[in-house]
Amino acid sequence: MVKRFIKYYKNYRLMFALDMICALFAALISLFYPVITRKMINTYIPNGNIKMVIILSAVLLLVYILKAFLNYFIQRYGHNVGTRIQADMRRDLFSHMQTLPLSFFDKNKTGALLSRITSDLFEVSELAHHGPEDLFLSLVLLIGSFVLMAGINIWFTLIVFASIPVLLIFVIKKRFKMMNAFKGMRKENAAINADIENSITGIRVSKAYTNEIYESDKFEIYNRRYVSSRDEAMKAMAEFSSGTTFIGDFLYMIVLLSGAIFMLGGLINFADLTAFIIYVSVFMDPIKRIVSLSEQLQNGMTGFQRFCEIMDTPSEPDNEGAVELKEVLGEIEFSDVSFSYSEGKEILSDISFKIERGKTLALVGPSGGGKTTVCNILPRFYEISEGSVTIDGEDIRSYTRASLRRKIGIVSQDVFLFDTTIYENIAFGRLDATKEEVYEAARLAGIADYIESLPDGYDTEVGERGVRLSGGQKQRIAIARVFLKNPPILILDEATSALDNVTENMICESLNKLSEGRTTIVVAHRLSTVKSADKIIVMTDEGISETGTHEELLSSGGIYKTLFESQFKK
Repeated sequence: MVKRFIKYYKNYRLMFALDMICALFAALISLFYPVITRKMINTYIPNGNIKMVIILSAVLLLVYILKAFLNYFIQRYGHNVGTRIQADMRRDLFSHMQTLPLSFFDKNKTGALLSRITSDLFEVSELAHHGPEDLFLSLVLLIGSFVLMAGINIWFTLIVFASIPVLLIFVIKKRFKMMNAFKGMRKENAAINADIENSITGIRVSKAYTNEIYESDKFEIYNRRYVSSRDEAMKAMAEFSSGTTFIGDFLYMIVLLSGAIFMLGGLINFADLTAFIIYVSVFMDPIKRIVSLSEQLQNGMTGFQRFCEIMDTPSEPDNEGAVELKEVLGEIEFSDVSFSYSEGKEILSDISFKIERGKTLALVGPSGGGKTTVCNILPRFYEISEGSVTIDGEDIRSYTRASLRRKIGIVSQDVFLFDTTIYENIAFGRLDATKEEVYEAARLAGIADYIESLPDGYDTEVGERGVRLSGGQKQRIAIARVFLKNPPILILDEATSALDNVTENMICESLNKLSEGRTTIVVAHRLSTVKSADKIIVMTDEGISETGTHEELLSSGGIYKTLFESQFKK
């Protein structure tokens, strides 16, 4: 995992190297002050050499001005390295999410995924900047102070540095407890984000049913769980921090006690003891950095681990030897197809049917019969368990997913519009389309006149999920999007079920125009919309029950006739 983390520094090697060089010089300057102090107390002040005292003070001032510039560079450009690494990881994570199968998103809440992209990667960026820098500075200060202190008195130095093994043992002991605690905190934070996202998305439903208090109470459960997990994390952090602070304080006491003994024994003088006390302050800085680094390490590596969990989730694979689907005539055949979303009950079992080129097939029947599942299988949103699905006689698994989906247009009941302009939502159907082609698609969908009547026309913002538009307007924009895509195969999955009768009749005109010359699969509960289909299949939870035209199914007196009469009886 560390090797995987380090590779993100590759594009910023120069800036990172400059940051480390500045950190090195800043550390050396920190080691410079005790040397000057000892020299002054030992030599220049007892001899009354005011000139050298002033010169050394001026040198110190210049050195500290340089240190200020070094710290400025470290803070500004060092953080830039962390920010850019965070941006690269976020780009990789988002891009990888685009390749994951729908089953992944079925199992993971949107808010939890959002947390991994935002807050988790922020902690990773902090580690990316401060981690190497703090570790490097700590080593330089520890080694540098040891060398300089040993030059004064090696035995006194060894006594002081004997605290390091104690500190390391303590840090290692507490590290795992902190890591587990912070990991639990992140999971609860992700759960909060998921609940917030879910509640805000459904705010209209909450208000309609006056369930605001229920939503608040539900959120408070997640909130309390987060508080509890953070308490555990802070408890582990407090044990770590207080323990290292005690070791530092104990170190000061050891220096004073040992210094007094060494002075009484004539092994060091007052200037040496003063320098040692100053070096302890220098020595404590890397200890504090180690404390800070440990916290960053827990946060950052936990975040990076969660990042890797998603990055290691397999993408939707293309079968070996898969080729581009280019020319499509439109003949579709399902042969003995079985499918289940999980280990449980099969949704489809040995389903077989054929759609001739340019014809329309309607799938009707009670809910739970697998009609929408058929629509999800054709573009390979989900993989079948058994059987085969072919287009023009070739198994769809022999084609790349991208080329297959480019040949299929989908208009569903739950229209999703992006929170951008009407123009961009239509243009999503084909990103390289010209303005004239977008306008023509809107005209074919019967919504051009409405768009042009708006003050901002095609630049009108639709709001989140198209909230500023009516259901019929959203459907027409979705239809325009498919007109622009111009696919040879069309799927209409309950495309009008959420509309009133008047709007439905208007939309059906656009859908009929859209279906012309295309092989079309229509899923509908309103049987009035499928009377003109070339073939109608009645699906139940037991599979395909009936097949035929509207007239044939009515005359057979089966399930279709019962459903039709129940919808049209007076």
